[in-house]
Amino acid sequence: MKKTLLFTLLLISFFACKTKDVPRGPIADHAMVVSAREEASEIGLEILKKGGNAFDAMIATKFALAVSFPFAGNIGGGGFLVYRLRDGTTGTLDFREKAPLAATKQMYLDSLGEVIAGKSTTGASAVGVPGSVAGMFAAHKKFGTLPFNTLIQPAIDLAKKGVVVTQKQANSLNYYRDKIVEVSGDTILFANQFVAKDTIKYQSLARTLELIRDHGQAGFYQGEIAEKIVDFIKFNGGIISLKDLKQYQAIWRDAVEFKYKDLKIISMGPPSSGGITLAQIMKMVAPYSIGDFSHNGTEHIQLLTEAQRRAYADRAYFLGDPDFVHVPQHQLIDQEYLRKRMKSFSFDTATSSSDVGHGAIEILEHDQTTHFSIVDPMGNAIAVTTTINGAYGSKLYSEELGFFFNNEMDDFSVKPGTPNMFGLTGGQANSIAPEKRMLSSMTPTIVEKDGALSMTLGTPGGSTIITSVAQTMLNVYEFDMGMQQAVDAPRFHHQWLPDEVLMEPNGFDSLTIQTLKNKGYKIKHGQSRIIGKVDGIYVLPDGRLEGGADRRGDDTAVGF
Repeated sequence: MKKTLLFTLLLISFFACKTKDVPRGPIADHAMVVSAREEASEIGLEILKKGGNAFDAMIATKFALAVSFPFAGNIGGGGFLVYRLRDGTTGTLDFREKAPLAATKQMYLDSLGEVIAGKSTTGASAVGVPGSVAGMFAAHKKFGTLPFNTLIQPAIDLAKKGVVVTQKQANSLNYYRDKIVEVSGDTILFANQFVAKDTIKYQSLARTLELIRDHGQAGFYQGEIAEKIVDFIKFNGGIISLKDLKQYQAIWRDAVEFKYKDLKIISMGPPSSGGITLAQIMKMVAPYSIGDFSHNGTEHIQLLTEAQRRAYADRAYFLGDPDFVHVPQHQLIDQEYLRKRMKSFSFDTATSSSDVGHGAIEILEHDQTTHFSIVDPMGNAIAVTTTINGAYGSKLYSEELGFFFNNEMDDFSVKPGTPNMFGLTGGQANSIAPEKRMLSSMTPTIVEKDGALSMTLGTPGGSTIITSVAQTMLNVYEFDMGMQQAVDAPRFHHQWLPDEVLMEPNGFDSLTIQTLKNKGYKIKHGQSRIIGKVDGIYVLPDGRLEGGADRRGDDTAVGF
């Protein structure tokens, strides 16, 4: 009896020490904002301190990122919002860009039906109708509590005061400078060379934001700004019209909700592929005791890779804008269907992507993004992912208006079967049509456990977004990591085609890599694209909030 009691006490002591020793990110008692820039996070937090809710803070943070993070923060792009109110009510807002009215299915193909290199990725021809500003006004109308002027003013002040360049931002600006100059000329603000600690003032953007402040949504989609946008785009060879801008509307949609063991996961539905593809991956993994595997060991990587392979094959075939195509959501995330999808999986050898097409379902018919997460003192939580697609979007910058335009048209299947800039292969469901919203990988996600808020998270990373979110959630839930530790852990990615496992450099054991190769996996690592920059918030058992701000960027978590 004494031995049993002693063993029990030692066990309790061991697990208490284990929990205590988990590395943690910043901890806050009441509220937290995590975003790609410290300036934006601080602005969002100030709104919460003034009594604003998560949606107020979201709007302020979003406009602050448009100033401080031109790489992906924007008013010339679009995105998605997933929310959970304190009473458990959930929903999503789709402010994704749209194809212009003059868009055609073959607009990026030559006379022989081949893709014209660069036309869907660079310059005015690549620009979709932006939705970011409309999204913020839609959110404010439904959930905002503070005046919109109060929420946008900090971004205006920041633009006038200027933003201090970090080393990582200087590296980014200088890396893309030649491409930006090639598209937009050598007289623009971003034609300059920048070094760390420079201050960049955005006077033109400040004026544009003032017009939005003074005239509301119409201040961007009608009147002076709209006319300048259309003239600028058309002068540079694009097709956006005043009618395109005037009739743009953000859309409230139902969330994709599913169970993973005792978690309820709430994510974005089409035209984002994020929620459905995430659900497929997590539900294919669920029957296995993944937490018993070595983290980032051979079995862990194999299981997730094979689930990713099958989910991305379905993504390519079935998913598109639900206002234009039928998306068989319920069938795609049905547990029996997913069990059949994994039937060919074996730990002994890799499955070939050539043997994994889309599943048998009967139907009736980008890398440079930014994410931020917010939890307010009332218990409301939001996850927002927004983008202009490529780094600095289409590289088309309006000196007069002060912002970059997106290159979201490349997220359509320009030619079904031909990969886009992120290597994603698409099908007819995501072909171009006027006013259609292009398929996205953005995966803003909120997690509940036992009916209470547990996590809010998301990431940039193009095609790697979905797999980065999945791995981060599994790191916390299955491998008992803190949010910061989970965010910082090395990540890997498979997207069906090309048939290779992309691994972050210097993050994986050489023996594990060789074992995977011996099993038939093609490994790509070394100097490769960053696999996401996750920003998340985790609710600790005592109710406090832990922020996870990705080490791969200048991301910052702040709270009170």
